[in-house]
Amino acid sequence: MDGVPPLIDQYSHGAVHGELGLGSFESHLAGAVGAHGPAPAGTSYFDSFTGLAIRRWCPPLLGLEPHCPPARYLARRREVGAYQAGRLLLRGSGIGTFLLEAGTPSELTSATEMATAAEARAHEVVRLEPLAEQVADTSGSVDSFIGNTAEALYAAAQHATAFASGAGYCDGHAPEAGEVRRAADRWLRARRPGDRLTEPALVRHLLWSGVATGLPVQLHCPDPQRLAAFLRATTGIGSDLVLLPAAPHHRRAAQLAAAHAHVYADTGPHPEETLPHAPFGKLLFSSGARGLPELYVTGARFFLRAMERLVREWTGEGVCGPEDGRRITGMIASGTARRVYRLGAETA
Repeated sequence: MDGVPPLIDQYSHGAVHGELGLGSFESHLAGAVGAHGPAPAGTSYFDSFTGLAIRRWCPPLLGLEPHCPPARYLARRREVGAYQAGRLLLRGSGIGTFLLEAGTPSELTSATEMATAAEARAHEVVRLEPLAEQVADTSGSVDSFIGNTAEALYAAAQHATAFASGAGYCDGHAPEAGEVRRAADRWLRARRPGDRLTEPALVRHLLWSGVATGLPVQLHCPDPQRLAAFLRATTGIGSDLVLLPAAPHHRRAAQLAAAHAHVYADTGPHPEETLPHAPFGKLLFSSGARGLPELYVTGARFFLRAMERLVREWTGEGVCGPEDGRRITGMIASGTARRVYRLGAETA
């Protein structure tokens, strides 16, 4: 889309290292389309909307014609080499800044590696629950766990661009100290090293602690309505909150963003469904990509093409002029993220 600055991708996980054979590529592609197990006999996961998008937009970045057969594309990928293919795809995605979720050991690129490969900016978003899990692995008592978690949170706040939480529910009150201690005691007694955090009171404690740092906090809650009381209770305390819901809840997230000055929302895969429900300056783009660098390309293309169609419709109906359409697209593509995550005027 002409006139749109490089995108700021507010949420993704990074790209895989190393060569990918057909089986490995298919496995990552299956995850992207929400599938489990092998594709039906006689098909592959290239036989999906995401698979078609990869075949449309990624081959030209590797010197091939659009829609080339999957086998030809993967052969070219191996011919170019995994590292160079990743560089070409990421640099051709149109994304100028990446916010990568960090906090867990991963085989995916770090923010530093992503910045180098994409020749772009990259920042860390620290997930709160894995942070506490790592502390629990080395804490021998409730007191040490609570104290060490607070120290780890403070240390992370010195370098993180934002925090993220997977709290599926949070009410309007931070849990009291006694409740936090009892929850920590239950969890530490029952867990083994590496176990995930499942105590609701501890998850809520971490979320309130993250908000107290003043950094933006991403809320990965499938249904954001379950956080409504928390959104009301955090008004005016100085931390912006960004809702990243699961489909089909993006419209409700946009409505909640409109209702609270400090709340923002991911625009989701269908901007035409969310833009009518919130001021445009409350919505942000993300690819949600994990694993395949191709998913950054398709995520950006899906977003820009959806915005292009919407703006064309609005200008055709006289709702806005072309310049307004470009300004609105730029706001959602990068402008709002730059404000919320305090990224200044950086560009790739």
